[in-house]
Amino acid sequence: MTRAALLVLALALAPVARAQDREPVGPFRVGNVPKTMGPEEASASIDRSVAYLLSTQGKDGAWGTSTVESLFEIQYSNASFYAWKEAGAALAVMALLDVEETPERQAALEKALRHIVDSPPPRRGNDWDIDNNWTNLYAFQAMVAAARDPRFASAEWRSKIDERGVDYYRLLEKHQDPFGGWGYYEGPVVSRRPTWSTSFSTACVIPALIEARKRGWPVDRKVIDRAVAYVARCRLPNGAYEYDLNPIPRIRGGEEINSLKGSLGRTQIGNWALRVAGRPEITDDTIRFGLEAFFRMHHFLDAARQKPIPHESYYANAGYFYFFGHYYAAKAINLLPVDERAPLHAKLRPHLVKAQWADGSSVDFIGSTYCWTASTAFSILALEAGLE
Repeated sequence: MTRAALLVLALALAPVARAQDREPVGPFRVGNVPKTMGPEEASASIDRSVAYLLSTQGKDGAWGTSTVESLFEIQYSNASFYAWKEAGAALAVMALLDVEETPERQAALEKALRHIVDSPPPRRGNDWDIDNNWTNLYAFQAMVAAARDPRFASAEWRSKIDERGVDYYRLLEKHQDPFGGWGYYEGPVVSRRPTWSTSFSTACVIPALIEARKRGWPVDRKVIDRAVAYVARCRLPNGAYEYDLNPIPRIRGGEEINSLKGSLGRTQIGNWALRVAGRPEITDDTIRFGLEAFFRMHHFLDAARQKPIPHESYYANAGYFYFFGHYYAAKAINLLPVDERAPLHAKLRPHLVKAQWADGSSVDFIGSTYCWTASTAFSILALEAGLE
């Protein structure tokens, strides 16, 4: 067998081997998952997840590599691997900012944060692959979160955080599509300013843009307004959010991605973002409706988790919406009256803990290292939201 063939085989088997090395936590198997969990189980899960992040952090402060690690992703541009690494590091920073502080955690946080403020932003990969937007979206959010943290209030840290936060805002401003959204692929028209976006990638950054503007960063109000309008136009009468904005919504019946069953994660992030933005149509009842659907039809998310092909599951659900969706469900829960939150977080926790591996990691879409970093960070953030 040639050296090239051996390399191809190793790349193909690496994600499978990595997944096989992990065992689910405790007694949680199909049919043996409790319906609710308390804060103690959440804290224990968070501790395992944080230990995993600390044990896998690289010398440069980030996680993973800037090269292809899986044949599942070999079709993407070289620039995307660096972008995913940086986006994963940004999510890990957000998670480490939220958890209870220890000397080891603080050291890892500072190392990761320094990596982001010192590393160059990713570039667009090619005509169609603009996965660098994931870094623009989440590194910006990480900078906003770090800017509010009193541990980084020194003049040195504040200068670096503000400068890099504004850098990422400028990239968001530059890459906002004409309708107001952000996406990660281009098309059908190819241009310097992207022309295709999604509801969820746009929604994820709206609250951070609002906060950054209040902090005095040079965020144009029109950028926020266009983003809010884009997400609002994606909202459908059935409670779902369109995957991407279309003049005529793509609802054709059957297993449709824009049905509520295909929008379980998008509905939570859309409702959260629009509510924070002050849209009056997102009432408490709107949020309750979305969360009730999330729990009632959760089996569609379960079925999609770890599916190797995007959108191959029922109602075009994709594996990588699992932990993403649970984090934003937790954020939506925290918009409801205080007395309603604890029971809903108790229902959310088992779906996170059951999907955690014994080494503390979580993953919903098996590819390169960033998949583990992002999923684990989302799980930490979702569980921490229930401990506030």
